[in-house]
Amino acid sequence: MHRSIWNHASAVWWHHLLWMSLMITHAAKLTGADIAITMQVEKDIPYAQLDELTLELDLYRPEKTQQGPLLVWVHGGAWRAGHRSSMPLSALVQEGMVIASVSYRLTTHARFPANVHDIKAAIRFLRANQKRLRIQADEIVIAGASAGGHLAALVGMTNRHPELEGQVGEYLDASSDVQGIISFYGASNLNTILSQSTPHGLGVRIPALQLLLGGQPDQQEALAQLASPVFHVDQTDPPLLMIHGDQDPQMPISQSLELLGRYERMGRSVTMKVIHGGAHGGPQFYDRNSLAWVRQFLKIHFP
Repeated sequence: MHRSIWNHASAVWWHHLLWMSLMITHAAKLTGADIAITMQVEKDIPYAQLDELTLELDLYRPEKTQQGPLLVWVHGGAWRAGHRSSMPLSALVQEGMVIASVSYRLTTHARFPANVHDIKAAIRFLRANQKRLRIQADEIVIAGASAGGHLAALVGMTNRHPELEGQVGEYLDASSDVQGIISFYGASNLNTILSQSTPHGLGVRIPALQLLLGGQPDQQEALAQLASPVFHVDQTDPPLLMIHGDQDPQMPISQSLELLGRYERMGRSVTMKVIHGGAHGGPQFYDRNSLAWVRQFLKIHFP
């Protein structure tokens, strides 16, 4: 798509932004009870154009004024699948948070670090357009699950990284820095993940890593290290919350333990919560008890 066409499409979208807001009611399972959540959702907001591919995000906002930082959600799916519509934190929107759920290039379309470049571009877009979007985006917490948890941690620990910032989008002068990270059962070290995995986990991770890196970690050592959050931890990294199940058959809990250790050695703020008996995702990761950990994390670091 030519830039003039893209600019025209953007102008049309901005013109219709207000009437694009839809009031929806979403039923969320919280400790066995259905709670009706009413919120505004602005869908399919374009944030960058790459040739014929339009990168989009969905914006969830509460009926009341935004409370706390903007939360950017990164969906999972072994880096090769999934969709931004899978956003399990609607209960936080009802309480006042604004959440932007972002799409990014899947590995069936482009290898790493394209996914990181895209997410950072989405953050820059949100900051540059916060007035028109009617959001507050000075402080941003990035969160994600599974592969999305890995990407959230990687984005959060690589503020201003020259190889991972990328040149995607039109707002290159805006900041892609984030001020907090929440990882739900995400990877942290691609050099050790296979040795830690169950047979079932190997069946998922080997083909997923092939698409992500263009080879296995022992064949793409430098790229695997670049894609591993544990190798980016330093004394400037933002606060981190990790939630992981101790019976996860796909993403070994040792991945979160490695990142916990790195953060602790650097003296950074880190909290790890274990769901005993928890597998790879499921309602217990987003129920009232688990979201209480998220709320506490936000209350401490973003009072």
